[in-house]
Amino acid sequence: MSLEVGIVGLPNAGKTTLFNALTGAAATVSGKENVGMAKVADNRLERVAAVVAAKKVTPAAVRIVDVPGSGAALFGNLRQVDALLLVLDGWSGTRSPEGDRVTLGLELLLADREHVERRLERVAKQAKSGDTALREEAGTLERLAAHLDAGETIASFPEPIPDELEPLTTKPLLEVVNGPEGIDLKLESELADLSEEEASAFREGASALEDIVQRLFAALDLVSFITAGENETRAWTLRRGRSALEAAASIHTDIAAGFIRAEVIRWDDLVEAGSHAEAARRGLQRLEGKAYVVEDGDVLNIRFSPPRPG
Repeated sequence: MSLEVGIVGLPNAGKTTLFNALTGAAATVSGKENVGMAKVADNRLERVAAVVAAKKVTPAAVRIVDVPGSGAALFGNLRQVDALLLVLDGWSGTRSPEGDRVTLGLELLLADREHVERRLERVAKQAKSGDTALREEAGTLERLAAHLDAGETIASFPEPIPDELEPLTTKPLLEVVNGPEGIDLKLESELADLSEEEASAFREGASALEDIVQRLFAALDLVSFITAGENETRAWTLRRGRSALEAAASIHTDIAAGFIRAEVIRWDDLVEAGSHAEAARRGLQRLEGKAYVVEDGDVLNIRFSPPRPG
């Protein structure tokens, strides 16, 4: 699956600086949306790649979206992301992280309130046709709007919300304090321009950015699996509890369509064995079907029947 994360924050909090730090881009505050990819650090990947002598190593990646400014109209561009990173000002001395937290929370609530209102207006007009499902949805939206007007959140609404809604306040919200109490985003952005060896020499301990990505994995309940081949060894992300068939689909739809079986081995078993052949000889590799639940650290080799031409 492609993990997508949106960055939100008040003016000058450091949103674009965080975007640059995560993606290694050189975006500027231009009033335009920035989109980039952030690599997911995984020390297991290089070790597996060494076993198969991979020519190319590709880490899993997170798609990062940085929208300019704040407010309902701009937040609307983030309704399809999986999680939100809230950048809080802890560096300027003119605002506080707590103040930013409260203001952003209110802006997200207002954005969701407007979103519900617009949906209710459309559905109420369509419901005049007599469609039962639309009338029921209109009633649900009316109750939801009243719930929000009372100062509550969509997450606390006691009924299922319509599938068509894409609320912001029900997404995982991860706070990033930019400043001495949190992360020096300016420094991390500058280090993103250096090699990993050079950057680590300037840091005291592990990269704070890796911690952000790991927090995202935990919040979204994700696992990583690996495909290991001589041409390319690559890490992929998947929701915890998903099947081998869904893992195949995240690689390519043709692989899922022609799925036959999955050869599965734990990454550390493969590294210890030194090769797939030796792992199989030791009985460490097993065959699994479509319903197999993929675990974090699995190395998958999916056998499939290619689609017939025409």
